[in-house]
Amino acid sequence: MKFTENREEVEKLGVDMLGYIFYEPSRRFVGEHPEAALFEASKPKVAVFVDENAFEILALAKNFNFEFVQLHGKENPKTCALLRKQGLTVIKAFSVDDSFRFDTTKAYEKEVDYFLFDTKTPLHGGSGKKFNWEILNRYKGYKPFFLSGGIGPDDAADIKKIDHPKLTGVDLNSGFEDEPGLKNIEKLKKFIEALK
Repeated sequence: MKFTENREEVEKLGVDMLGYIFYEPSRRFVGEHPEAALFEASKPKVAVFVDENAFEILALAKNFNFEFVQLHGKENPKTCALLRKQGLTVIKAFSVDDSFRFDTTKAYEKEVDYFLFDTKTPLHGGSGKKFNWEILNRYKGYKPFFLSGGIGPDDAADIKKIDHPKLTGVDLNSGFEDEPGLKNIEKLKKFIEALK
């Protein structure tokens, strides 16, 4: 989320969590001085970081009352464990392509709450591209995961066909935007109704 009014509209749709990007190169970056109202949500909030200092993450989470952090860079298990010990729910993202080895996630299993599997690209997320979802069958870990990467308004039926016991949710982003950070309410509404 990037705009307060848009966040309020999205929240009414029955989403489970709201994401906020604190990675400056991203087109969805919340900005250097975001207005406080942007974060006054009743839904759980996820702060998204890429290779940020753990103490900076903790400070931002405290200042804006975040319950979740999503780590989208090369953060190691120790960093995840440190954040978790401070009471944050940690989502560790992994960039997936056809050659991705899911045993890479094992070192993180005891240190995070969720994984997020996104499409591998030169950038950190927001590419609008899908990876081959059949690869998810290779994941045998016990941590629940979110599916991310290029999900669009027409994908609800295909997502419902994914039969994986650890799939816990989907991350909706660029496929539902009118511009970076501005979600299209009608597209989201139709997708959520189709998915449920």
